[in-house]
Amino acid sequence: MIERIVTNTSPLIAFSKMRAFAIIGKLPFEFVCPAEVESEIMVGAKQGYAVEIPGWLKVKNLQSNLSPLAIASLDAGEASVIQLALELQIKIVCIDELKGRRAASAVGLKVVGSLGLLGRAKTLNIITGIKPYIEKAKLNGIYYDDKLIESFLKSFGE
Repeated sequence: MIERIVTNTSPLIAFSKMRAFAIIGKLPFEFVCPAEVESEIMVGAKQGYAVEIPGWLKVKNLQSNLSPLAIASLDAGEASVIQLALELQIKIVCIDELKGRRAASAVGLKVVGSLGLLGRAKTLNIITGIKPYIEKAKLNGIYYDDKLIESFLKSFGE
């Protein structure tokens, strides 16, 4: 059985700016996102951002409305990612923002970010190096902490 991951908007933006959609699509996961994430992407596209919904991503609707408490503490995308994962009993979420990562962990979900998925792609020999993708992301406005990047790359021998 293929593992499923519910993804948030920011990793999709990062993958788009890295030109890494094809790479992420080769990972042995089924990627899903809530309709709220699709809406955020579509709003961005209408505002002129070069972001799209990749063909490997399945959009799912929430079974119930977002809790007011979740919306008060997280943005709608993060809150809906966590809720969809819980509703569909998916154990892994892909979220880059710290507040969303903490909230997902607090409810027992395993959290991976855009960097973690790049690392997985390297581990599975889908890519030979991570650094070029991180450099593309940074050149296109994605921020990663320099110490985090240094440590992350070192852990993969780069």
